Amino acid sequence: PGEDALGVEHRRVIDAELVRDCLRDLPRVARNHCNLYAESVKSTHGLARFVPNPVFEGNRALHLSSLEKIENRCTALFPPGNCGAELDRIVLMIDSDGDENYQPLMIPLAGGFPEPLDASFEGRRSHLIDVDAAARIGYFAAESREEAMIFGLRADLETGEVVELGRSPYGAFPVAWSPDHSRVVLTDGYTVGDDVLYEPDGEGGRRILYGTPIDEREEGREYPLSGFRGSHVVSSGSGILIGTTLLGDDSGSPGFIAFDRPGEIEPVAIEGLVHEGVGELEDIKRLEGDRFATIYNIDGCSWAYDTRFDEGTRTLAVDRVLVGEGDLAGGVLHGLDYDEASGRFALSFCTATMPTQLYVLEPDGAPGARRTRERALGLDPSLLSAGEDASYESHDGLRVSARLYLPAEALGFEGPRPLVYYVHGGPQSQERPNFAWFSMPLIQILTLEGFAVFVPNARGSSGYGLSYMKRVDHDWGGLDRLDHVHAMTEILPKDDLVDTTRAGVVGRSYGGYMTLMLSSRHPDLWRAAVDMFGPYDLFTFLERIPPTWKPFFELSIGNVVRDREDILERSPRTHIHGITAPLLVIQGRNDPRVVEQESHDLVEELR
Repeated sequence: PGEDALGVEHRRVIDAELVRDCLRDLPRVARNHCNLYAESVKSTHGLARFVPNPVFEGNRALHLSSLEKIENRCTALFPPGNCGAELDRIVLMIDSDGDENYQPLMIPLAGGFPEPLDASFEGRRSHLIDVDAAARIGYFAAESREEAMIFGLRADLETGEVVELGRSPYGAFPVAWSPDHSRVVLTDGYTVGDDVLYEPDGEGGRRILYGTPIDEREEGREYPLSGFRGSHVVSSGSGILIGTTLLGDDSGSPGFIAFDRPGEIEPVAIEGLVHEGVGELEDIKRLEGDRFATIYNIDGCSWAYDTRFDEGTRTLAVDRVLVGEGDLAGGVLHGLDYDEASGRFALSFCTATMPTQLYVLEPDGAPGARRTRERALGLDPSLLSAGEDASYESHDGLRVSARLYLPAEALGFEGPRPLVYYVHGGPQSQERPNFAWFSMPLIQILTLEGFAVFVPNARGSSGYGLSYMKRVDHDWGGLDRLDHVHAMTEILPKDDLVDTTRAGVVGRSYGGYMTLMLSSRHPDLWRAAVDMFGPYDLFTFLERIPPTWKPFFELSIGNVVRDREDILERSPRTHIHGITAPLLVIQGRNDPRVVEQESHDLVEELR
């Protein structure tokens, strides 16, 4: 076990991978440092035997890329085999002291020190998209740290040879490939949900499969949002199975794009879903052939299905519920892996009160067998807060999903509880019942100390459909800010369990930005405020972010020249002297997103 920055000791398993009897897990311990283990999972008289063997131990100079960025993988092990020498090596994404310049490194499964895959990744922020273990091929996206350019790459993980597939200021992310890797599909993304799919033509150009590139768009014309996610070339090689919002479902649904009919997308029916609630299709993950894990985020909780694709009928049929029922309900899925040889699944799962645990699902459909007993050390789990639904109708009638975390009755606190109003980052992100994420240990510590914690997913949050998420584009600090004001003035004062006269606002990243906006523009609502690495001056923030981020933020926030007055009004610096409550500012020295100078400028202005 390790101790995170908040003082709650627990081991957070952020990924799991199963190959026959070898279960490899990636626990995060000790202030964002991770270790890597390979465990033998066998059964003796009906009891699981789980023996962890360290493969790699992180140190103060090496950090593993986190699977909390769910669009990217951080580890992959290959080739298939039993636990032992046959499992040649593992590829890991590691940065240096938190600078987020992740590099692919190779490590023998038997243990050893990581060695660079190829020098072409040096000085770039790289992402491991996926690995074909049998073919020993990995797909990457690598961001330049010197210019607004992202490179799509394919690497031979045995020889180290790297081939550039494409480059673009907007992505060139490899998202799908044929079984023989003879064709690869890339995507460019302009803002959230606005994507184009294309194939490299081998001569430096591209063949568009769907969407209109931004440099070919007519001014003033509206272009439909694609909301692409989870794309895979089907086993026949004829086209792509993909999640999209183009088929009339704003929360996403499966579709099919045939290679010989670019520009057309056909609906794919999905049969056998059992979940209910508000949410969205999150991902489609290949298991084998035309068998896919179809994953949903419903009211912040994960549902995953084992589904089979019938190309002839354009249908995904559910064979099995993997996550969402029984012990695997009411929480968040962090990693799901399928072992073709044994037919078993390995996954990592947590809830608001339970740290991530490893589970193995047998092919016979029996309930998942839990292989770990991680817990917050020194705490009775009954003292942790599961939270309750506190969704509300906002100032303009829009439903805002929210949860209220109250101290457990066993703690003995009486009367209305002082309130911590917590704003998540993003903004196009979501606060979920996720003990492995930054926020939940903090929320639990606050409830243990007697505070109530209100956690809204205001407009702009992910998890509730694309149109809800797009409401924050070009409206930072606008209607989203008023969602919070409405909750504090019209909703929470009516709850006898909380005391809004003793309220503090807390947020990180975009939530830190919103904390500064709320505490400066609505000072009467707050007795204290905590800004964790939030943008203070939007002009300097837009100037200081990594160059590969600038095209996205210009489209989602605005152009510093054309939209100067609007950006000035939405910048906390404009209103900062309105703050009357005590303000704590927390900042990471090596943060490449909101750099240290941003918070330094804030503190100097207020001194």
